[in-house]
Amino acid sequence: MFVEINGLKVFYTEAGNSDNPVLLILHGWGCSGATYAELIKRLSANYRVVIPDLPGFGQSPEPVEPWGVGEYAEFLRAFCLETGVKPCVVLGHSLGCRIAIKLLASSALEISPEKIIFTGAAGVMPRKTASQQLKTAVFKIGKVFIKPFPKLLEKLQSRSGSADYRAASPMMRRCLVKIVNEDLTPLLPKVSQSVLLIWGENDGSTPLSDGHLMEKLMPDAGLAVIKNAGHYAFLDQPERFYKIAELYLGVDDV
Repeated sequence: MFVEINGLKVFYTEAGNSDNPVLLILHGWGCSGATYAELIKRLSANYRVVIPDLPGFGQSPEPVEPWGVGEYAEFLRAFCLETGVKPCVVLGHSLGCRIAIKLLASSALEISPEKIIFTGAAGVMPRKTASQQLKTAVFKIGKVFIKPFPKLLEKLQSRSGSADYRAASPMMRRCLVKIVNEDLTPLLPKVSQSVLLIWGENDGSTPLSDGHLMEKLMPDAGLAVIKNAGHYAFLDQPERFYKIAELYLGVDDV
């Protein structure tokens, strides 16, 4: 389904009985609703599941200017108002967790769930090693000298960035830079809802240490670690993931 939000015609997926409580899924970077098809199928047995393709992903167009976490949070607020979605549960993955943290810390009435599930949650600023700091400094100095040559600058950035950065369009690269450079750690104590953190033991994108820090800083959070799983724990170990979610949500079959 499509809905127009602030001039953008965005796509969203909906599944399950419309009379059931709403479970809102917020997807990760480079993903869309399609990535979570099996998760949607399982959760829709007990919930009305809604998952928007965030602008720049899936079937939704890119934003017309670089968005950071705040802009994506405002988009989600507008999406919930326009569609009438009032989630009782929010399930976020990676980037989706950043957006949820931003909204939950602001006490947004449109996003006031009773329970939250975060998996592979992003938002903690990683500490750079000495070599990484040196590489960053060299890159910034190099930018000054080649700034008058935009094509060369773009080529340098595409070679030095992460896999997500290299795979993104020019606009989404600018979005990614804004997003990853915002540390959401100070907002974590403001998330007062019950939070279940489900983490893959071998997560190489958001390390398990981030999960331990989030558990410590959020007032009502618990951490469940899934062995032999990575950043996509719900795909790597689906049955284990569903069982943990089932116990937390208190339903017979998730």
